[in-house]
Amino acid sequence: MKDYIEFLKDKMAISHNTGFEVNPNEISTSLYPHVRDTVRWAVSGGCRAIFSSFGMQKTVTQLEICRVIINQYFGKALIVCPKRVVVEFITQAKEHMNMTVKYVKTMSEVRACKCDIMITNYERVRDGEDGVRIEPSFFTVTSLDEASVLRGFGTKTYQEFLPLFADVPFRFVATATPSPNRYKELIHYAGYLGVMDTGQALTRFFQRDSTKANNLTLYPHKEKEFWLWVSTWALFLTKPSDLGYPDTGYELPELRVHEEVVSVDNSTAGTDRDGQVKMFREAALGLADAAKERRDNMAEKIARVVEIINRPENKDEHFLLWHDLESEREALCKAIPGCKAVYGSQDDEEADKVIADFKNGRLKYLAAKPEMLGEGLNFQYHCHKAIMFIDYRFNDKFQAIARIYRFMQKHPVDLYLVYAESEGEIFKSFMQKWAQHREMVY
Repeated sequence: MKDYIEFLKDKMAISHNTGFEVNPNEISTSLYPHVRDTVRWAVSGGCRAIFSSFGMQKTVTQLEICRVIINQYFGKALIVCPKRVVVEFITQAKEHMNMTVKYVKTMSEVRACKCDIMITNYERVRDGEDGVRIEPSFFTVTSLDEASVLRGFGTKTYQEFLPLFADVPFRFVATATPSPNRYKELIHYAGYLGVMDTGQALTRFFQRDSTKANNLTLYPHKEKEFWLWVSTWALFLTKPSDLGYPDTGYELPELRVHEEVVSVDNSTAGTDRDGQVKMFREAALGLADAAKERRDNMAEKIARVVEIINRPENKDEHFLLWHDLESEREALCKAIPGCKAVYGSQDDEEADKVIADFKNGRLKYLAAKPEMLGEGLNFQYHCHKAIMFIDYRFNDKFQAIARIYRFMQKHPVDLYLVYAESEGEIFKSFMQKWAQHREMVY
């Protein structure tokens, strides 16, 4: 019977440890207990995923993982993150760990670097400079920060990164807690970490929906095994008490969501494809309609933003202004004295200065797209109010909200969602996705 039990265990999907055990005394004493435990677990595993909620100190966790491994194995460490998050790593390394981390852009800079831990942005690895990439195989340990870039199997980043990082002995990914129903996202992380081939995981655990393309559902008899398997290589951490520690200092503030509905002129609704006159303007009929509504109602929305920030309760407060179009950025900066923005074609030094000024309370109004500044940055210390234009892209918006609605925020957070009455269905869809996320994660 014992041999048969061992045979069954061998058949189970389990990610085996490829790292090494770390003595607790080797971990920096300045770190929170849940961070220290996370570091020991990750290093022991060798190739692991850390899914931590916003504000649970993923930045210092990755830095400490790299430091511990390099101390044992020598070599060099590389952290890859979104471009605008580089400054966050450099700052936290110096302030919280008395550690110097160097930003590198080319392999020549990598080879000349005296630091053990380097940091670069995703484009430097995926695309390189003048066609020459930073080579992950040069490093002993790598960590992908905000690793949701690996979410899609067919994306260029995912397809490029698998072979590029395959020979790195220690590989880690770190991102906010993914929704438990995003099965494909989870198995893409497993594929990158070398835990299990993506195709093998699909075949082993999932059945396809013949009525809906790309809709995967777990085999009912495999659900328990699936989550047991995930638990062998991924850590889901929402608060310190998940690991048995007090949640003191890790209570989320109150989030006050304000609907700001802008009126539209329905007499300009136009006609449909069949030539029938439409009674109402409606953005939810398709992407083209949604884009048209954004353009046609921009002036009214900008005016509402100006009115919001000048209300008596807001006039002395700092604001994050989340927009989606370049024309919206230009209009916001023109309409709001002192407003500055971060955007794609901007000089890096200028962008970093704008970010630092807002982060440290020297800048009152910051405008940006969620895809530019929505991940990895901590703005909660000098800002607790934000204004956002909504659309169908929930994940980007949710990440952006968490720049100020996160642990260590000392004030209630006010979020103003500005949308035209013709975008009511888009708003409804956005709030439904938010409710689903809360239900899945919490």
